[in-house]
Amino acid sequence: MGFREHAAWVRRIVGIVLAVFLIAGVAAAVALGRDSGADGDSSTAAKTVRGVIGSEKAEFFADPDTVKALAAKGFTVRTETSGSWAMDRLPLKGYDFAFPGSKAPADELSRSAKTRGGPLRPFYSPLVVVAHRNAAEVLAANGLARLRTGAPEATDGSGPSDGSVGGSKWATQGTLLMAPYLAAAEDDRTWQQLKGASGHAELSGTVFITSTDPVTSNSGALYLAAASYAADGGRVATDAKALERTAPLLRKLVQVQGAQQTSSDAPFRDFISGVGNPLVLVYESQVASLLMNSQRQEVGDLVVLYPDTTVSSDHTLVPLTDHGRELGELLSTDPALRKLAVRHGFRPQGAAAEFTAATAGHTAYIDQRLTGVRQAPVPTAELLRSMARRARG
Repeated sequence: MGFREHAAWVRRIVGIVLAVFLIAGVAAAVALGRDSGADGDSSTAAKTVRGVIGSEKAEFFADPDTVKALAAKGFTVRTETSGSWAMDRLPLKGYDFAFPGSKAPADELSRSAKTRGGPLRPFYSPLVVVAHRNAAEVLAANGLARLRTGAPEATDGSGPSDGSVGGSKWATQGTLLMAPYLAAAEDDRTWQQLKGASGHAELSGTVFITSTDPVTSNSGALYLAAASYAADGGRVATDAKALERTAPLLRKLVQVQGAQQTSSDAPFRDFISGVGNPLVLVYESQVASLLMNSQRQEVGDLVVLYPDTTVSSDHTLVPLTDHGRELGELLSTDPALRKLAVRHGFRPQGAAAEFTAATAGHTAYIDQRLTGVRQAPVPTAELLRSMARRARG
């Protein structure tokens, strides 16, 4: 073999050897990438799940810390918002979970979707009424509420830090007395008929609480459940006769409001910005989240009224796929996610101490133990829907 033929032969051998090493290196890199995705970098093995949620949970899921905590567990969550009682009318094919604001619509969704294992309830929040101070004081002066004084920081940073004006403390929390309030609603009482209201131009017209549309929204439907229970002598509606007994009153509670929102987010934001009705039904979680995540001056003259008869909203996740169930279990058990839920004002199921610790600096507004608050049983989903339709007229 000549020199040239020998050199060409060597070059071919070297080329083949290099190709073999290159292929082996690529295979090793792929294998290593798979291993690191399973054990370390969750982004390569993330499970993307889609869900429809009540708007009151939108900020929790959008929180960058929540996104990070979920990613650490291998989840990317995409959400869309809907009224809790409108979710069953959505085409849920392709979704992994639905997350309404209470058990009744969740049970209905679970039955229609034929899920296995039942819904999960990671956290809950009672319904409260937020009021501007003048409105709360007028209600108290007329026997419709009881107030207690608190000690918030000065709202503008310049006033006394003990929550006083001219030496007397103002109220920041109290109890809405449902029986007297409902009697006033039955009689179509106006603010002008209440003593102490004449000096406040913003208090005019019929006294009413702004709530959401009970046909589509969870908080609006639960408001009717609590009002019906209180108005009917502490009896939960179980049949058509019970609905008839309270239908006229519930119709007044709803129709006096005119057009209603489909979620509690917009009325609460209007209230905080100083527009709209001086009495608004919201979730306690919205108030607690505002207190824990904003500047004190944003609270303004807020007074939180806990109805003496109310309903706690059990935020209930309906798993539509296995990934959806895994997510629900994580929200219920993972310490980091529970801590984030508390930061957004929710009370974790079975872990009162976590909420108590987080809201320790805000007890002027938040009743941690729900003192003197009676929980009204909620009618079946079918009866509650009928109640809402009758109230809407």
